Amino acid sequence: MLLTVDIGNTNINIGIFDGDTLCMSSRIATERQKTDDQFAVDFINILNMNKIDSSSISGGIMSSVVPEITSAVKNAAERVTGKKIIVLSPGVKTGLNIKIDNPAQLGADLAAGAVGAMSEYPLPAFVVDLGTATKICVVDEKKNFRGGLIAPGISISLKALTDISSLLPTISLEAPKKVCGTNTADCMQSGIILGTASMIDGLIDKLTEEIGEPKSIIATGGLSYFLSDVCKHKLINDKDLIFKGLKAIYEKNN
Repeated sequence: MLLTVDIGNTNINIGIFDGDTLCMSSRIATERQKTDDQFAVDFINILNMNKIDSSSISGGIMSSVVPEITSAVKNAAERVTGKKIIVLSPGVKTGLNIKIDNPAQLGADLAAGAVGAMSEYPLPAFVVDLGTATKICVVDEKKNFRGGLIAPGISISLKALTDISSLLPTISLEAPKKVCGTNTADCMQSGIILGTASMIDGLIDKLTEEIGEPKSIIATGGLSYFLSDVCKHKLINDKDLIFKGLKAIYEKNN
């Protein structure tokens, strides 16, 4: 079995592959003050909850955009599994040609998502990652990572709106039934959800004009499950794309 870990600003996502099958996925909150021991307890509890013996794990790989806890999570995973954990960083083989100004600045999550798209879908591809930030990246038909864009994520936008506006309530994140809301909650959902969807559609159009028509547009991340349904463009919803990319990178390095 292969352990894959993606450390994001909001959540740490954990997946385990049995051969080519993702047999388990889980997530815990990203807590920057936790120690190695506390992360180790989290790993043990998750494995026990899913009835997975740590001795059955043959290796692991992780990506991280939270450098202050990368070592703690890596050490915890290695203690629990007894195996070396690869950290996706410059020098790790990905099969991806990174064509940006400074390849070392490419986020590990974007690299893993791009490799997942490259491994699973026809190229060229646009990858729409809907997490703490909304990110779109481009992988062309020659497996070049061409770059992309970063915008505030849905949760960040909603938090900013409610934090500075006394009369706007906290709302659930779900797609409204119509654009023209008739109460405050519906109006906010329309603006946040449909506004983000319209932004994504517009940016895909602009990327297409600049880069060319993609053969695949893949949506991933914690909020992809409902955004992909309200965009005009056809988005393939693959919440496990980064796990798949990490697995492909692990295999290239072993």
